[in-house]
Amino acid sequence: MELTPNISLIISVYNKPDILRLVLAACARQSFPQFEIIVADDGSGPAVGDAVADARGNSPQAIVHLWHEDRGWRKNTILNSAVRASRGEHLVFIDGDCIPSRRFLEDHWNERERHRVLLGRRVETSERWSSALTLGRIETGEFERLRWREILDGLAGRSLRVEDGIRMPSRFVRTLLLRSVSGMLGSNFSVAREDLVAINGFDELYDGPGCGEDSDVQYRLSLTGVTGKSLRNLAIQYHVWHPRTRVSDACWDRFQMIKRIGEPRCLVGLDQARLRVRTSGKRRMAADVMPSDRAGGRS
Repeated sequence: MELTPNISLIISVYNKPDILRLVLAACARQSFPQFEIIVADDGSGPAVGDAVADARGNSPQAIVHLWHEDRGWRKNTILNSAVRASRGEHLVFIDGDCIPSRRFLEDHWNERERHRVLLGRRVETSERWSSALTLGRIETGEFERLRWREILDGLAGRSLRVEDGIRMPSRFVRTLLLRSVSGMLGSNFSVAREDLVAINGFDELYDGPGCGEDSDVQYRLSLTGVTGKSLRNLAIQYHVWHPRTRVSDACWDRFQMIKRIGEPRCLVGLDQARLRVRTSGKRRMAADVMPSDRAGGRS
């Protein structure tokens, strides 16, 4: 009998299959075993599906690939589909260009508290650092070791927050060194399923990146009494370099409107109309997953 996973790790992706292979290889070496992986695909080409299929052969965990048609930025829509399909009581969210360290899920699980959202951070790797990443370095864990070149990249400003790559298990040490954060990154946070359901999940009326997948969620969670807990220097993650994404004015304007309204539940979120369920090849069509269809096996 297949055990119900404690954690559902939800990875949002849009293309970049080679980087996703690195991320999935890092997932296969996690110290925490009781989790499932859901790849939430915002309309990528078939190469992402190939990467997922290849990873299944090396993964001790179930990997579900949810996909919908590419009709522009609809990350929040595919994330809601992933939440509906998930089985874990604790939901961990990362992006498909963020590589988790070996104890990433262990830290998210051990640090969870009732009505707390866990706020992780990430090392912003340099272009040189990112280009040197290989499957071999991921599988052996070598990518987690800070060498002089990585430190020099940080000192020169080519990499950012390299110090966040140092794991500090002691809460006393983290407090002493003021290693605390209060804001949410959509690429590294976790929350109890019941708390996310209480705010109706992600607001699908956002049409671009920047705040709808993190700041908005944290704000609406706070309206229900869910507070943030810093995981800085725990749940370490490495962001693969790419040109910086600009937050659109429309997204900021919507977030400001949400704060003026002060309503925790978004209008267009998890509780969508019930839709048909169908499968297509290797991918489950995410737009057709019903809340009751919690796919836990292989799609």
